[in-house]
Amino acid sequence: MLDFCIVGCGRIAKRHSELLGEGVIEGARLAGVCDIDATKAEKIGKQFDVPWFTDMHEMMEQTKPDVVTVLTESGNHARHTIELARHGAHIVVEKPMALTLDDADAMIKACDEAGVRLFVVKQNRFNVPVVKLREALEKGRFGKLVMGTVRVRWCRPQRYYDQDSWRGTWAQDGGVLTNQASHHVDLLEWMMGDVVRVSAMSATRLVDIEAEDTAAVVLQFANGALGIIEATGGTRPKDLEGSLSVLGEGGTVVIGGFAVNKLETWNFVDEQPEDETVIQDYSVNPPNVYGFGHQAYYEHVVDVIENGGPQLVDGLTGRRSLELISAIYESIETGKSVDLRFNPRMAKLGRTDG
Repeated sequence: MLDFCIVGCGRIAKRHSELLGEGVIEGARLAGVCDIDATKAEKIGKQFDVPWFTDMHEMMEQTKPDVVTVLTESGNHARHTIELARHGAHIVVEKPMALTLDDADAMIKACDEAGVRLFVVKQNRFNVPVVKLREALEKGRFGKLVMGTVRVRWCRPQRYYDQDSWRGTWAQDGGVLTNQASHHVDLLEWMMGDVVRVSAMSATRLVDIEAEDTAAVVLQFANGALGIIEATGGTRPKDLEGSLSVLGEGGTVVIGGFAVNKLETWNFVDEQPEDETVIQDYSVNPPNVYGFGHQAYYEHVVDVIENGGPQLVDGLTGRRSLELISAIYESIETGKSVDLRFNPRMAKLGRTDG
């Protein structure tokens, strides 16, 4: 049994604490929680009858967990991960792993030096339709890739940002690309391959924040295919979709739903017997499974730690999508196309000087 602790008891902690605290993850249990806000820590601690703390080092020393999950503000992920790695526990960190490439590199280095694994949460990779799409890609069913597209049309009104002073700031959060669309950006790059060039524009249309609530991005992949990222928190009055499309000479797949969790189109030139029932069999995640992607992700974490083997999303993989997002912000600020690989100069993400 692996003992998990949580650092950061904000909004996303509800999902993580329920999975770990209610015994949903075989081989894992919640051993303690921490937040600088005692009220938040106490609430979750008492809910699952585990010790709660306001100092993460005290928690680590008293509970000595095998794994610690970092759920603090995005801008604090790096500092907290680096400090926690010294305790010798493996690290699970929510997306984005950091806001700057230098911070991501420092996190990877700290975990390597401490001999612990760094897991970056990308739970949508475990969605049933996404897994099926990836299988088709690995089998070569798409042939030459033509275009990949993600659309994030969600509703994030002003009251969402007013919950915490750090939301929507450059130093601690970023905008729709870093927060709401980061999983979709990761999936697009995972499916389509390395990006060599980006061109982007953004706007802040409906909310009062430093960063963007709307963005449009054009990508060129190393294999010659093109890509589109459409992301906004300005959909009203409610969330509409979080979708992914992959088009190739051999076929087309579209995954829709609120969070790339519904298989809508599965068409291939060279049909296979399973194609007749694939939408029926793999259309959506299993019903009545709370937090399916996070549950599958934690099961993966436990399996890797207990049995070894490769991680689906390690620190280097998490850095890859952060590099793409940083390039997108660089293009927004410069008004020019940006080639990967690059060193950010103008991008505001993660900076405290505006």
